[in-house]
Amino acid sequence: MTSPHHANRRPSGWLRIGIPALLVLVWLAVGSIGGPYFGKVDEVSSNDRSSFLPESADATQVNERLAGFLGGDSIPAVVVVTGDGELSDDDIADVQALADDIAEVEGVQEDVSPPIPSEDGEAVQIFVPIDASGEVGPTVEEIRSLVSEDLPAGLEGWVTGPAGFTADLVEGFLGIDGLLLGVALIAVFLILVIVYRSPLLPVLVLLTSIFALCVALLTGWWLAYAGIVVLNGQVQGILFILVIGAATDYALLYVARFRESIATGMSKWDATLSAWRGAFEPILASGGTVIAGLLCLLLSDLATNRALGPIASIGIAFSMLSALTFLPALLALCGRAAFWPFIPKEPIAMIPDDLTQPVKGLWPRQARFVARHARIVWIACTIVLLAGAVGITQLKADGVPTSDLVLGSSEARDGQEVLAEHFPAGSGSPVYVIVPEEELADAVGVLAASDGIESVSVASEDSPTGQAQVTVEDGEPVLTAVGPPGTPAPAPTVSAGDVLVIGTLTDAADSVAAEDTVRDLRADLDETLGAGVAVVGGETATDIDTNDTSTRDRTVIIPVILAVILIILMLLLRSILAPVLLIGTVILSFATALGVSALVFNEVLGFPGADPAVPLYGFVFLVALGVDYNIFLMSRVREESLVHGTRPGILRGLVATGGVITSAGLVLAATFAALGVIPILFLAQIAFIVAFGVLLDTFIVRSLLVPALSYDIGKAIWWPSKLWRRDAGALAGTGSNSASPTPSRAGALAAAAPATVPGGVVAHDAPMPAETDPELVAGDGHPLTREEYRRTLEP
Repeated sequence: MTSPHHANRRPSGWLRIGIPALLVLVWLAVGSIGGPYFGKVDEVSSNDRSSFLPESADATQVNERLAGFLGGDSIPAVVVVTGDGELSDDDIADVQALADDIAEVEGVQEDVSPPIPSEDGEAVQIFVPIDASGEVGPTVEEIRSLVSEDLPAGLEGWVTGPAGFTADLVEGFLGIDGLLLGVALIAVFLILVIVYRSPLLPVLVLLTSIFALCVALLTGWWLAYAGIVVLNGQVQGILFILVIGAATDYALLYVARFRESIATGMSKWDATLSAWRGAFEPILASGGTVIAGLLCLLLSDLATNRALGPIASIGIAFSMLSALTFLPALLALCGRAAFWPFIPKEPIAMIPDDLTQPVKGLWPRQARFVARHARIVWIACTIVLLAGAVGITQLKADGVPTSDLVLGSSEARDGQEVLAEHFPAGSGSPVYVIVPEEELADAVGVLAASDGIESVSVASEDSPTGQAQVTVEDGEPVLTAVGPPGTPAPAPTVSAGDVLVIGTLTDAADSVAAEDTVRDLRADLDETLGAGVAVVGGETATDIDTNDTSTRDRTVIIPVILAVILIILMLLLRSILAPVLLIGTVILSFATALGVSALVFNEVLGFPGADPAVPLYGFVFLVALGVDYNIFLMSRVREESLVHGTRPGILRGLVATGGVITSAGLVLAATFAALGVIPILFLAQIAFIVAFGVLLDTFIVRSLLVPALSYDIGKAIWWPSKLWRRDAGALAGTGSNSASPTPSRAGALAAAAPATVPGGVVAHDAPMPAETDPELVAGDGHPLTREEYRRTLEP
């Protein structure tokens, strides 16, 4: 029944169809523009780790100046060839022919080295400079094809070095556009079909997510194209998963509200307005919390982290916009048909105020269990989570070798192992030291004295190989000539008054021993030449600077995220105690997820360790998304508490949000788990940590710990807000037989006398209002919605 006054406020039938149809057309148009950009991300992305470092890092400074010494911006590849034993002259000739062919490959720069035999004569290596500004991956793949085709039987070759590992990373990320997105969407679709048992509704929800992703990708692509952000495969993969998961979560929250309204008999238009009013605040608060957490990544010194912050925030913003405009428009057009064949006809089951009465349904039973055993439940949950968190002490998040970044097979890793058997393991990935020309002798002396340096040379454009061996005699640098007897000694290349000293590492460039060597060199050079005189770079230095910067970011950003989210929760819930407790539960859940993950990584999966950024990323996603679900729950609890009192409100909020939050948690866990299909160690670890942590939040923290703890504390959970000072049982509805309108807002509804029943819950003699109860009317005669009714109770 709708009052004449209320009916007059409704738009005409054409507008009720035209507005949703226009919104759908707008989203279809924008989505069709963004869709083709899925295949164009490679045009603006980069997987070069040095490009993510801050400008102040030593490795960055060296990398920017290498072209001035080596004659071009290149990334080295190393081709290593072995035979059944010692290589013959014919074998060397075949390798020379291979080197000549490689020099003709597009993307390979000049000065491909001749075959360099090992001391044992069983292997040769070729240094191949590849244009770093071009497509490194395809160039390396073409070289690998030549190695496979040109070498005769009895010889076997591998392409390794920095370019080889870059190519393997590029290949690992190839599945992001198709495989990752496909697996995530299929997982979400299956979960939605099982939950809603409808063929149409899952399609509408997935359309909401897909179109949000299209628009987010379109925006991110142009930002990367303009040079505003740095985009790589890692950021791209996380963006895909985050948008699909978050947009689906927000969509499910709206669907739950729409379903409630449809079940009470509302028309499509009235159900749309009612659902939008109910979902707007929690979706906006949840998305705003995630965005605030992500934007804290702008404090990072790593470009890849700074890029993820705004790009992922854009994705969340469009996820919210899609869930609040595109999905409501679709459901407004489809109405009850969206839920076919199980169209909701009855409101969701609610727990009675009298806990001695029988209840039906999973969530009413869970709510009664929480009410009866609140203290035992939250203490038991805390003990279990603390036990899982103990494993965090076993987390090895101090960096991993570059050779271990790719899971599964890696030709570059295999080639590195072969190289280490016959040559210094650091061949192809040397240490670069830039020093003033007058300090060359002292710098060479420091490198030559290091046990971790096999040989020392200096960049020289006069040398056929671009560098010349250098030693120190009588305090002066002596360069070794390359060529027949009588060839004059080359001179070092000087750029801006500096020279480039090149040290070949004894150990593999990505090993712990190599990192120790570089750290010692930096300390010794500062001591010998003075602080900051020598600048040390190269692959190993890049790894060191990246790991050190990630560790610094982790220390700085995590406390900032906690503070920002805490403030948002305080503003949302108008309380201090509740937000502090919610943050505490999410931190405990994160520690448990990280502790269990550490045990799984070490003991089950045998991972070599983790990047220092893994805990930071895990924290950002789990805390922001974990608070998301607590916002869904507690915003509904507060809404119910304004009407029914705190403890009944907690139980009603749990019942009302139980199904939707559980479904959302399963969806989000499934989407993040889909990252595991990409054979990159970092993404696999993030996939497990976030998926497992989301399940913890869904089934333990949000379903048991938070409701039980809040119920045990009672109305003090809202301290120091007005709701805390208000009598929990003072708010009650009018009887169903009362049809007369009330004269004023302050006395809009007469309260029925409450009575206390076992379990500490207030029982009301009269029923509480539904989303829109015709028996509850305002002074002008139109029915009150839940939000309008809530406002009549506020002073």
